[in-house]
Amino acid sequence: MIQSNSRRNKPKIWSVLPVVCLMLLSMHNQAQTKKFTLLHTSDEHSVLMPLPASDYHAEYDNPTLGGFARLSGMVQQIKEEKGDEPVLLLSAGDFIGGSPYAWLILEGYSPELALMKQIGYDAATIGNHEFDYGPDLLAEYFLRLGYPDAHEDLPLIISNLDIPAQNKLEQVEFPKNRIIQLDNGLKVGIFGLLGRVAYSLAPYAEPVGIIDPLEVAQQQVSQLKKEGADVVIALSHSGIAEDREFAQNTEHLDIILGGHDHIRTPEPEVTGNTILLHSTYYLQNLGILELVWDANTGKVDVRNSENNTPFQIPLDHTVKEDSAVAEKVDYYTEKLNNFVGEFTDNLFTDVYAYVMESEFDLRKKAPKEETTIGNFLTDAMRLESEKVLGERVDIAFQANGVIRGDIIPGTRPWSEGKVSFMDLATIAGLGSGPDQKAGYPLVSVYLTAQEVYNLFEIASLISQLMGDTHFLQFSGARYTYDPGKTTWIKIPLANLPVPAYRAVQEVKIFHGEGIQNPKEMYELDTESDKLYHLVSDYYLTSFLPMIGEILPRLNIVLKDKNGNPVDLDSTIIRHKGTEFKVWEAMARYAVSFEEGPHGLPAMPEVYKNTQGRIKTQNGVPLAAYSYGALAAIAGGLFFLGRWVVRKVKRSRKRA
Repeated sequence: MIQSNSRRNKPKIWSVLPVVCLMLLSMHNQAQTKKFTLLHTSDEHSVLMPLPASDYHAEYDNPTLGGFARLSGMVQQIKEEKGDEPVLLLSAGDFIGGSPYAWLILEGYSPELALMKQIGYDAATIGNHEFDYGPDLLAEYFLRLGYPDAHEDLPLIISNLDIPAQNKLEQVEFPKNRIIQLDNGLKVGIFGLLGRVAYSLAPYAEPVGIIDPLEVAQQQVSQLKKEGADVVIALSHSGIAEDREFAQNTEHLDIILGGHDHIRTPEPEVTGNTILLHSTYYLQNLGILELVWDANTGKVDVRNSENNTPFQIPLDHTVKEDSAVAEKVDYYTEKLNNFVGEFTDNLFTDVYAYVMESEFDLRKKAPKEETTIGNFLTDAMRLESEKVLGERVDIAFQANGVIRGDIIPGTRPWSEGKVSFMDLATIAGLGSGPDQKAGYPLVSVYLTAQEVYNLFEIASLISQLMGDTHFLQFSGARYTYDPGKTTWIKIPLANLPVPAYRAVQEVKIFHGEGIQNPKEMYELDTESDKLYHLVSDYYLTSFLPMIGEILPRLNIVLKDKNGNPVDLDSTIIRHKGTEFKVWEAMARYAVSFEEGPHGLPAMPEVYKNTQGRIKTQNGVPLAAYSYGALAAIAGGLFFLGRWVVRKVKRSRKRA
């Protein structure tokens, strides 16, 4: 009988030691590192449905991007794919303002945040456009959703708002920060910032102010770390320049998810140990960061490359929509149709109906330049105001920052060459008037010839100092300016420019009828006693007298047709008893054209290209003369000093 050798059959202990060690090491490493994923959006701007609206179709292939139903579908898909790995969905603000769906806020609804709660956002911060209707209406927007209790479902985190006592917005009780403990034990601290430039573009925010965001950023990071946060995230509505400043000057800040200036960082920027990502606007993309935190180093690293995961996922037609969210969007669409129909006396009753056709796009192709979309909108303001007022309007003007998009005709079989009401209204739908109804109202004022000239000088100066959002588009006039002659020099240390009042080289006024024709122009005579009739929107016009107070040489006084000074509210244009809105003027202008091949009013060929309304003439910048003069003075003082020193030395030798 064969005897078994028990010692021979038993594995030797040293043969399994390597396997055991590897297992223990793996378990140790897993305990020391924690994986998680961040999903990010910003500047959603009430775009509940994909854009351009003309091409959207729920079933067929189309080139549109965005929409809350697609967003929800993609978020659900990612969470399912991640399994046990924690996923956070965050917004960097400006979820309000832009699309006509924002108009429902003034009708007692809160569509954007209601949908964001339904989709499952874990936190959001406040942007400048949240204040489009002022602090009181913003407070009502949040309160009807159940805030402050609703912070448990969707925290609205803002760390640097300065809300005065007794202001209605106090009732919302915004948390300055929040620590979320993930299922894997990782503690994520979140705070929110409204940037300096963004706040400057929220004139209706007052009396609510902000505290210096850079100072607050360091305070919040230190506090969150002290309270046990492993990872700290800033939701920043500040723009890329300020976000880079925060990254460079804030210690132990791990991640910045930013927004405001509508840019997309193709991949995260890393400054020191701070990861910065912007995910563009209108829900065109969903930003995604796959991350790992190391307990030994306290450092967060990006690991998208492990799974070949892109940093931006387009929310295009391939994304399956969430039917429950789509149903809720349909509900808000019905409410919007009701409002528009009532406001326009049933001229427009379906916001997704095609209202005009065009064989070409009208786009903003470059900053600080005349644009075809700017020409179209300002012509609409001028010519439709003439119809309502029953009198000639000489000039209309509008700022680029209020022109929110392009006219892009449809490209699909069902939409070829067509433009919907939604696409038009999205371009010009910001703000409200004293009537608390959607859209900035148009105003009618009269200026002297010299004040008209001052307006063009202001247009030249402000855009050079404050950027493209302040660049003005015009109808009814043509002007040439030299960007290098807007200012003399910047005062050292204070960084304040000294206006030169020499930028405008020529101003000509259109004296014909209808769409501006460059052959029917005459030169503006600043010595003339003639009063010129201007229209613009309520918001933009409110700044003109203020500029005159700061720069008296560019003084502008709003007047009636008889030359009497008037207050702004009395200048509002009214149509059938209601404020005449910029968006309404644009829509009415669109349906005023002759019928085209598709049976809809057709875009006139004149808008295919710009018309030379705004021209630049680049000469020698005045700053060159200024610095040259300073250099000459400095050189003169230097040689004078040497001459004095020599004279003193010679006199001493003689003595």
